[in-house]
Amino acid sequence: MKITDLRVFQTQGGHANWTFVKLYTDSGLTGVGEASLERNDEVVVKALETFRDFLVGQDPFQIEYIWNALYKQTFKYGQLIILTALSGIEQALWDIKGKALGVPVYELLGGKLRDKARAYANAWAFQKIVTQMTAEDTPDSIAENALKMVDKGFTALKWDPFREGGQVIQRSEEEFALACVKAVREAVGPSVDILIECHGRFNMHSAIRIAHKLEPYDPFFYEEPIPPDNLDALAALQRSINLPIATGERLYTRWEFRPLFEKNAAQIIQPDICNVGGIWELRKIAAMAEAYYVSVQPHNSNGPVQTIASLHLDASIPNFVFQEFFYPYLDMYNEVLTEPIIYKDGYLEIPTSPGLGTDIREDVIRKRPPKKQPPMATWIGSYW
Repeated sequence: MKITDLRVFQTQGGHANWTFVKLYTDSGLTGVGEASLERNDEVVVKALETFRDFLVGQDPFQIEYIWNALYKQTFKYGQLIILTALSGIEQALWDIKGKALGVPVYELLGGKLRDKARAYANAWAFQKIVTQMTAEDTPDSIAENALKMVDKGFTALKWDPFREGGQVIQRSEEEFALACVKAVREAVGPSVDILIECHGRFNMHSAIRIAHKLEPYDPFFYEEPIPPDNLDALAALQRSINLPIATGERLYTRWEFRPLFEKNAAQIIQPDICNVGGIWELRKIAAMAEAYYVSVQPHNSNGPVQTIASLHLDASIPNFVFQEFFYPYLDMYNEVLTEPIIYKDGYLEIPTSPGLGTDIREDVIRKRPPKKQPPMATWIGSYW
C-alpha cells in the first residue's frame, strides 16, 4: 500500500477555524487527522502542502520513519507550524493503519484501559462568547451556567474567572474572580471538581497570592498561573503553593516536556495532540510523565477529529485523569463527522471502529468555509 495524495480541508469552527488533513492510498483506504492551530491556520496549510511530494509513494504503515523524516527535514526542526502539520499527518497515518488491520487505533497503542473517558466541561461559563468574559457576566450568571453543566452530567468544570491580564492583578479584579469561584463552588457543591484557568497571566507574586486565596474553594488544578517559558520559575511556584499546577498546551514534543518533569514543575500536563507531534508523540510524553507520577489531561480546544484522536490516547494510558471537552461545540462536531462523538453522564465513549472510527463530511465542510481570524494582538492584548 502506498500514499497517493494529501488534501487539506478547512472549515469555520467554534471560536477558530478547524484544519483537517486527509491521506489517500492506492488501496482505496483514506486516513484523516486534524492540524488546527488558532489564528495560524493559513501557514499550517502551506506546511501541509509542502509535505505532499515526500508523502506520495510512502508506505503509510511506516509511521515512525515518516514522522522522523518530516520532523528532521530541516536543520531548524521542531517548530510549532511544522509540528502542527506533522500532528495532523501522523493522526491520519494511524487512521489508515487501524483501518487496514481492522482494529481501533487504541489497540495499536497497547490496548485500552477504559471504555469511556471522564470529561470536564469547558466553554460553558460566559453569556455571549464561549472563550471570553464580557461585562454581562457576573458571579451569579457563571454559577447558573455551572449548574446547567452539572445537570448535563459533568462532574468537572473549567473556566477562566479573571477579567483582565497584567502580571499584577488589581485588588478589585482579584475580588471579582474570587467571588466567581466562590459562587460556583457554593452552587455545585463539594463533589464537583472546579478547574481554574489563568492563561499564563501572572508574575510569581500574583500567582502565589491568588493560589492561597483559591485554596478554600478546593480547585482540582491551577492552570498556567504563569507562562511556561521559565520552568525554573514554574517549579518554584509549585513548591510555594498547595494547589496542583497544570500546564503543557504550549510545550511541544518529549524534549520540551523532559525538563518540566525533571524539575517537578507541574502535577498535571496538558499536551495538545494537534500541536505536540501527534498521537505517538503524546503517548511517549505520557510514558515519561508516568515515571514522574504526573497525570495527563490532553488539551482539546480545536475540532472534532482532535477529540476523537485524544480519546484513543486516553484509552491507552494509565496516568490519564480526564479529557477537556468543549460541550457547546458537540452538535457542530457531529455535523462534521460521519460517526458521532458520544457524550453521556460526564463521560465520552471511546470509539471502537477500525482506525480513528470516523471520517469527515466534506459536503458539510464546504458549506462552512473558514473565516478570517482577528489579528493576534487583538486577542492577547488583555494578557500583557
